[in-house]
Amino acid sequence: MSRISVRGFAVVSATAVTTVGAVMGVAQANPGQPGDDAEATAGDSTLLADLPVGQQVQVQSASLTQQATTQAIAADTTAKKSAEEAARVQAAKDAVAKQKAAAAKEKADKAAKAAADAAKAEVDSAVETTSTSGSFPQQASYTVAEVQAIARQMVPSSQFQCFSNIVNHESTWNYRAVNPSSGAYGLVQAYPGSKMSSAGADWRTNPATQIKWGLSYMDSRYGSPCDAWAFWQANGSY
Repeated sequence: MSRISVRGFAVVSATAVTTVGAVMGVAQANPGQPGDDAEATAGDSTLLADLPVGQQVQVQSASLTQQATTQAIAADTTAKKSAEEAARVQAAKDAVAKQKAAAAKEKADKAAKAAADAAKAEVDSAVETTSTSGSFPQQASYTVAEVQAIARQMVPSSQFQCFSNIVNHESTWNYRAVNPSSGAYGLVQAYPGSKMSSAGADWRTNPATQIKWGLSYMDSRYGSPCDAWAFWQANGSY
């Protein structure tokens, strides 16, 4: 049997993919190889042309399929890289957004604290700048209207109504009011009444001293007279 016929027999018996491999192998052969390899390469260079037309179509189809598969793999790899890069970019954007949100919250918290401190300072200033014997000289007795007039000068205007509500419920503006059960005393019904001595020794007879102490108590315990009034409404006392 001649070499040509043997080659033809082998090609007819092989699959199209194997044939493609043979053809591609010939195309990639090293031209520098000596001896039999060079002869084999020269002889095999006509392999595709030796095939019948139908076999040539199969070989070409298999080659195109292989190329398409290679391209699909390359495209998939590129798509994965693009997705990973997009994920990294989005993660960076999310991190920046979180930092901005945290900064905005911190700024808002500082502003709220500054406002609260300013309100507290207003109350503290009103209490501290009013002495029991300075702006309001002590009298032998006071009417309800006089006591309320003193309170209006000492209590910040934004807090007066809340302060008035508490005093009205606790003592009806009677600075000498005594609770017969507990012994609580004065406008704001301090218990015991001697607590008010921290605002002045004349706490028993001077409504200004009682107001000063009451403001300080409401501010330190509840935040403000209005916060104290909210607590009173919820609990019936403060």
